[in-house]
Amino acid sequence: MSDLKKTLTLNALILFGLAYMTPTVVLATFGILADITQGGVPSAYIAALVAIIFTAISYGHMAAIYPMAGSAYTYVSKAIDTRLGFLAGWAVLLDYLFLPMAIWLIGSAYLHSAFPSVPQAIWVLTFIIATTTVNILGIKTANAINILMMTIQFLVLIAFVVLCVHYVWGDATQPLWTLSPFIPTDGLDASLIMTGAAIACYSFLGFDAITTLAEETRDSRRTIPKAIILTTLIGGTIFIVTSYFVQLSHPGASFKNTDAAAFEIAQNIGGDIFVSIFMIGMLVGQFASGLASQASASRLLFAMGRDSVLSNKIFGKLGKFHTPVNALILCGAVALLALKLDVSTSTSFINFGAFLAFSLVNLSVIFACYIGKRKQGLKSHLLYLIFPVIGVLAMIWLMLSLDHLAIMLGSIWLLAGLGWLLWLTRGFRRPTPELHIDA
Repeated sequence: MSDLKKTLTLNALILFGLAYMTPTVVLATFGILADITQGGVPSAYIAALVAIIFTAISYGHMAAIYPMAGSAYTYVSKAIDTRLGFLAGWAVLLDYLFLPMAIWLIGSAYLHSAFPSVPQAIWVLTFIIATTTVNILGIKTANAINILMMTIQFLVLIAFVVLCVHYVWGDATQPLWTLSPFIPTDGLDASLIMTGAAIACYSFLGFDAITTLAEETRDSRRTIPKAIILTTLIGGTIFIVTSYFVQLSHPGASFKNTDAAAFEIAQNIGGDIFVSIFMIGMLVGQFASGLASQASASRLLFAMGRDSVLSNKIFGKLGKFHTPVNALILCGAVALLALKLDVSTSTSFINFGAFLAFSLVNLSVIFACYIGKRKQGLKSHLLYLIFPVIGVLAMIWLMLSLDHLAIMLGSIWLLAGLGWLLWLTRGFRRPTPELHIDA
């Protein structure tokens, strides 16, 4: 009977991965990256892709060895140690719990640009209340609606790039193919590019979600690794190409509002009509993404409550509509931090958890495939030692490139997880509690 469930193919997994990554995020965060890199956004995406691809390869190796849900938590627990696996799961929880906040903050920034007379805080609260209410009622978005939303996003993205090309083409002084979008206004600066890459990695979050479908995929040991790498490469290509033409149409990093820069560019390249179309596409993308991410976060909190990793009385119970009400309310409450944070800090904070989990997955490959199996030969040294080490170093470099507030908040989160683990295990005298992360 279980074989009947294995219906997903490589193409289906790639589409799922791209949908989870939300392609329009490249427009949503463009102004922030342009400001950080001083006009070299495509270079930041290239650096991010190079750094992430080594981790994607490591995820592929681990998915082939452990074709089951659980992602980073499962890989680290089985390959290295359950206590380190718990911290990997804790880092994943940071992504799940705070991702809705960042999504709603981005959406509210664009609505505030469109309607400046309405305070941004009102839009943040509207997003929180609307999505939390929908999720509590248990209204599930049908597959056809999800496809429609993805189609709208891709059409808006394509239209944006086409209008950028048309805008540049109409300017006789500006060539269509040039290296200028890759080079900051004050010259190439590696530190600026890496700082931008640390934020740009936010666009790649979700490529690892493909691993959660391992038990429903045909020949998952071969298909999942291919899907992870191809999704990362295709997504990275979309981000680089899009940011190139957007940066080309708007050189430099001067915007009225960096958090909603694409709104200003859309008006410049397409006028008021396209701005309206662009806003619809952005709002559809942000609402759908926020709805799904909050639902996923609440599901994880419910699973942790059910397993008594968190309070069973608070998080392990379902409400009247058979939804994890307390977990959903907590996600909404956490999102209130958006009233005090900007987009850059919120995405950086989330990336801290991702970089930590990614680093541990890279280490898992070394333990499981190199040390554990004692494989020899140049290929084994390259795939199971050198590549993972590069992946770890890249993640550490990106982590250190985050802003100081994000590093501080991320470190506090990590220490809180360690403290909670010490309490649950009574100083490691009890077994490490088991997490069930089935996204």
